[in-house]
Amino acid sequence: MTWVEVRTALREGYKTVLVPTGGIEQNGAHMILGKHDYIVAWAANRIALGAGHALIAPVVSYVPQGGYNPPEGNMRFPGTLGVPDSAFAAVLEGIARSLKAHGFTLICFMGDHGESQRVQSDVAAMLSGEWAKDGVRVASLDAYYNDSEQVRRLEGEGETASTVGQHATIIDTSELMAIHPAGVDLNRIPRPGFATEITASSGDPTRASADRGRVLIMMRVEAAIAQIKSLRAAGTSGQ
Repeated sequence: MTWVEVRTALREGYKTVLVPTGGIEQNGAHMILGKHDYIVAWAANRIALGAGHALIAPVVSYVPQGGYNPPEGNMRFPGTLGVPDSAFAAVLEGIARSLKAHGFTLICFMGDHGESQRVQSDVAAMLSGEWAKDGVRVASLDAYYNDSEQVRRLEGEGETASTVGQHATIIDTSELMAIHPAGVDLNRIPRPGFATEITASSGDPTRASADRGRVLIMMRVEAAIAQIKSLRAAGTSGQ
């Protein structure tokens, strides 16, 4: 969009804006580093359409990934790019202050990465408190990140906590297969077994499928849309 188009959208009532955050990190031997960016960009588009009168900011790719010296978590694997919590918080705050200055009244952080959740929640709470008198709210779309319903669905299909996994799992592997199949190659998973120290993933991602991914990601999209509608109904002005 041009700045003129953004101004026009604001005048026409597009006062909600999504701020998607992704992440550049190892996702096992079978998925590209930018998995989170692809998934959150796709989901943000569907959420904005479903919620109505909402715009989307560019994806923030650089998010917390753990300590550097010694490397922790995903930082142990080449290709992962992380920033300190304080830097991420400052970026989110700057983005939100920019959006408020332009006239948005409901600013929604939606993170696809686990280590982003606490920081975005803290920044949202801080800014919402500061701007309450102005009728501006900043929200952390935790309904988008919450995968409990997805896990229950998979368990109903015969999966277990062990097969679903915690990172580069059936869930995100399936989601990426559905929206960006070129980013997944299950043939790269070492066999036999799926030991974390070998694959940098967990569970059994070979059980992932694009069909599963289409259903699973839409569960998160619909949950986020419902949260936005609830926030509006709770009294955020200008929506």
